[in-house]
Amino acid sequence: MAELLHFSTLHHYDTRKTGISVSVWLAFGNRKVEGEAKVDTGSSLCLFERVQGESLGLVIENGSPVTINTTTGNFVAYGHEVGLSVLGLETTATVYFAADEQFTRNVLGRQGWLDRVRLGLIDYEGKLFLSDYNES
Repeated sequence: MAELLHFSTLHHYDTRKTGISVSVWLAFGNRKVEGEAKVDTGSSLCLFERVQGESLGLVIENGSPVTINTTTGNFVAYGHEVGLSVLGLETTATVYFAADEQFTRNVLGRQGWLDRVRLGLIDYEGKLFLSDYNES
């Protein structure tokens, strides 16, 4: 049986680049910072560079600590509740900021982002379809 899905947003991305990148806004208090993040269905958490959190005025180490294990090693990050806006969809989520200033990736993972959206991909055409999970 066929399933029909409806999406409110279509985003075209460059298939020649590594990963699927989208524009992201983070907000805390009256501060906002814009960046780019990779959609990562294999990542459990949303993870951002330390400088992104510092730009929001956060004291990174005051967040909830977590050790993130990867195939190449472990690192520490700290969770903070912030506003998160991706392709016009806004939510409040706990995202993590790397303790190490040398960490240079921003990732949208399952907890805090993927668990709040409906996502469709046609990678061959560089199309990402997105809607709020609760949107009818």
